[in-house]
Order: sequence, then structure tokens, then C-alpha cells
Amino acid sequence: MNRFVIDSFAWIEYLDGSEKGNKVAEIVEAKENEIFTSSATVGEIISKVLRGNKNIEIALNHINNLSTVIGITQEMGIAAGHIHFEAKKKNKNFGMLDAFVAATARKIGAKILTGDPDFKNFKEAVMI
Repeated sequence: MNRFVIDSFAWIEYLDGSEKGNKVAEIVEAKENEIFTSSATVGEIISKVLRGNKNIEIALNHINNLSTVIGITQEMGIAAGHIHFEAKKKNKNFGMLDAFVAATARKIGAKILTGDPDFKNFKEAVMI
């Protein structure tokens, strides 16, 4: 069984039904895959959906029905801080929320499904 943490880039593409979103759908809807979302990602998605004047309930239904949401703990915060520190050395634009996605993936031994170029140097990233 393959495990994936879906980042906000991938979820937004999925929710928009774009070409990249169709690639995301193939992975998140496949029964043989285990799908996870960081609770930090949920906040980022809700902000994006609200800015687009879209329905957050639709987004939340997809996220909750297709993935398990992983909460942020102090352990995850510490791991994210280390990841963020190291990533910023190579990419000054690397965001803290991306560090939480990476920390979540590393904690559960999963790949990161994304289209965000900030993840291009992460060995666990699967780019859409």
C-alpha cells in the first residue's frame, strides 16, 4: 500500500478539476493508496477556497472523505522547525506550512503529492 500526504497545491488542483487535479484524483481515489492531509494544510485550503468565493463544505467533504487528517503536535512542530531551517538554506521562499507537510510525511513514512516547486529537492516528493 502506498501512503501519500496531499499538500494544498495538489488539493486545490483536485478541487478545481484541472488537468493536474485529474492526476491527483487518480492517486487519492485509488483504493490501494492511503491518503493523509496535515491539519496545517486544511487551514491553507480553506483560506484559498474562501478567497475564491467557493463553498468550504465541498472542500472539507472531499478532504475528510478521501484522507485522514493528521493533527499538529509539539513533536511535529519541532520536526517542521528543523525542516524549515534546513530548506531555507537552499530556498529562501520555502514556507513554514510546507515544512509541516514534510514533517507529516516523514513521521508516517509517506510520499508528498504536490506540484509546488518548493518541494523539488525533497526525496519524498511526487510532483504532479
